[in-house]
Amino acid sequence: MYRNVARIPQYSHTLRTAVIQRAFTTSPRTLDPEEKPRKPKAATPLRRAAAQSLPIRSNPTPTRSTIQPVFTLTTAERFVLSRLRSHPNPPKGLLALYDSWWVPRWSNGAREGEVFVFANGSIVGWGLEQADLAKFAEQVMKRIPGLEVNPLAEPETEELEFVTDPAEETRLQGDLILLGKPTTFSNEHPLLETLPSMMYPRETLLARYAFSQALARSTSLSALEVSLDEYLSSLATLPHALERTGKPNMDRKTLIKKLGTLMKFRQGISLNRENYSDVPDFYWEEPELERHFKSLNDALEVKARTDSVNEKITYAGEMQSTLRQLLTERSGHDMELIIIVLIAVEVVIAFIRDGPELWDMLTGAEDKKVEHEA
Repeated sequence: MYRNVARIPQYSHTLRTAVIQRAFTTSPRTLDPEEKPRKPKAATPLRRAAAQSLPIRSNPTPTRSTIQPVFTLTTAERFVLSRLRSHPNPPKGLLALYDSWWVPRWSNGAREGEVFVFANGSIVGWGLEQADLAKFAEQVMKRIPGLEVNPLAEPETEELEFVTDPAEETRLQGDLILLGKPTTFSNEHPLLETLPSMMYPRETLLARYAFSQALARSTSLSALEVSLDEYLSSLATLPHALERTGKPNMDRKTLIKKLGTLMKFRQGISLNRENYSDVPDFYWEEPELERHFKSLNDALEVKARTDSVNEKITYAGEMQSTLRQLLTERSGHDMELIIIVLIAVEVVIAFIRDGPELWDMLTGAEDKKVEHEA
């Protein structure tokens, strides 16, 4: 839940007061003592539109559930989901659901919820908190070698809230997900008829899947943003070093590593399956599910953030060209020195081998010797 109203300057005094009251009256959850402090989140339209959810939060109805969390945890650049099949003790009910693995019921003792696992390294828990997902990752994901590809030094998180209300339409309202009437499908989904008992209404399962995939994409992008910012910070002194000394303040091996890191970022934003720009194929024939996915995708500014990442990568690419030129010039300079040394060595060897004979030819000593013998 978002308690930092200082980031919403356009609110009136009355609305600001209402948000503060909501923060202290509609958030009954208690913090886990083992739960790490959450990193502050950047302002997005989703959070700026928090006031739109006030009518739902402040006017409970008999058909509406309590407000519950939706938490996303990204622990790696990607997961090799096929390896989940080899888990020695998989969670009860674990099965593949389109582009994810789904656990219909998972409990951490105090709380029970639903979990989606996506290949982009993200875990989405409905009705679960950060400590719950951290325990899920520890018990499930980390017990299979090679499941996590390039684990993150610090996991990325995203938190929303949701309610269920069968009398309402399923939608995103402000910063609150509302799970309501059954989704209307354009195609048949026989898989839904064979699924086991689940924590939340079966009719909104694919809506939850769509919202979860959008959340997973946003959090995975956050991890890429953090890594890219750290990379650009590591190059921040390079322009100053070139300005002062005309030489980079890095050795050749470090420069080559920087080039490799930037190529990895380009691959991550453009070439991987999770390219952050396109709508997954699954939604092309399901307009209602696509609307759910795009509503949360737009609210989290995924496209704008992707464009920003691409701009940073373009800038880093220009710096990459400079690094490549520096490497080429340094290599050319080293080759010139080597050639000069080799020529000098060859000249010295020639003098040692043919020096006396050349000296005799120059001074005429050989002709005098012949005349003397004659």
